[in-house]
Amino acid sequence: MNKRKVQTMVGMALFAAIVVVLQIIGNYIRIGNFSISLVLVPIIVGAALYGPAGGAFLGGVFGIVVIIDCITVGNVLWIANPVATAIVCMLKGIAAGFVSGVLYKSLFKKNHYLGAYVSAIACPLVNTGIFCAALLLIFKDTLSELAGGTNIFYYTFVVMIGINFLIELAVNIVFAPAVVSVLKMARSGKR
Repeated sequence: MNKRKVQTMVGMALFAAIVVVLQIIGNYIRIGNFSISLVLVPIIVGAALYGPAGGAFLGGVFGIVVIIDCITVGNVLWIANPVATAIVCMLKGIAAGFVSGVLYKSLFKKNHYLGAYVSAIACPLVNTGIFCAALLLIFKDTLSELAGGTNIFYYTFVVMIGINFLIELAVNIVFAPAVVSVLKMARSGKR
């Protein structure tokens, strides 16, 4: 095994561990009933450093941790439909990491910072977008019960997603490009 493969494996293992730890910690950082996903930052950075496949892998790790959390906490969606919940958790994580990697890779040569910012915006958009689509398409009955008579679109986009999503987006826009830049400089030997 060559040195580059070993470095990639070690880097991916390190990022996977960070994803697990941040997802667990993120469960305790709440706005109302919803936790904030700090975990998207290492997924974005991993996608920038290791490409779309690396981002998809880290997104998959994120999905597995979310599934475990759903099982252990007794999440409403897990109780309603465990198979669909597992598929949604994996799909949104993997897609967010993959899309982030594709966008970074395609924009990196034009402008490193543009690639980092676009990836930092796309990752939470894809993650939250797939989650919202699943709520409205697969879990509509459960969502109606949770909304308690409120319009389900309003409940989904304002009550459930609103502030939570904006904070996640802001965290990603601030931290992911900075971390990507520092890591890129460190890899190239610049100080």
